[in-house]
Amino acid sequence: MLHPELERSLLLPPQEKPLILLTRHSLRELAKDPNGVPGYDLPLTPEGVALAESWGKRINRPMTRFHSSPVGRCVDTALAMARGAGMSEPDIQRTLQLVEPGCYVQSIRQIGPLFLQMGPLAFANHHFSTPLEGLLSPEEGAARLIRHLHQNQPGAGELAVHVTHDTILAAFIYHLQDRREISEDDWPWMMEGAWLWFDDEHLHWIWRGQPGSRPLEPYL
Repeated sequence: MLHPELERSLLLPPQEKPLILLTRHSLRELAKDPNGVPGYDLPLTPEGVALAESWGKRINRPMTRFHSSPVGRCVDTALAMARGAGMSEPDIQRTLQLVEPGCYVQSIRQIGPLFLQMGPLAFANHHFSTPLEGLLSPEEGAARLIRHLHQNQPGAGELAVHVTHDTILAAFIYHLQDRREISEDDWPWMMEGAWLWFDDEHLHWIWRGQPGSRPLEPYL
């Protein structure tokens, strides 16, 4: 099921603005790693495909751009959402900015072992509070992602879908909210996302029904 705030939050952004949905992929098979770190090979479940299709059908804005982590479950989420919206041959732009751990990592060889050891939630909290060699700060990583989103906006009144992973979505949205620690309850659900849009000077978002904004000047 979708997070209960996700669909009703779609009513809140201005209708005339180019809108972005930065979303985690849909339901996947369970990770076998004891720390809950999923491999890139874990696919969507049939229920996950059905959920993404149903969600794509219910979104009441024209979806005109799709960007995705190149990991299969993310691409398949974008494809399923597009099918639900009645699109037979969508163009899915694959980008490494959206792959886990993506826009925050400078050296996976330095960071990867710690990520696998700690698991996603503990690693995220460590990232918020402690500089790590080989990993961009939350602000620097958010800047890279904001630039990607800003450069790939749809037309006025249209929606661009960007499918990513829980670690990237959590690091991004909780940095924007100035959080320094999060719990299991804060962790993004599968198929949960943030609605985002830009004006000349600000990035605006809605996450779990709560609006927020930040000046663009430090990021662009």
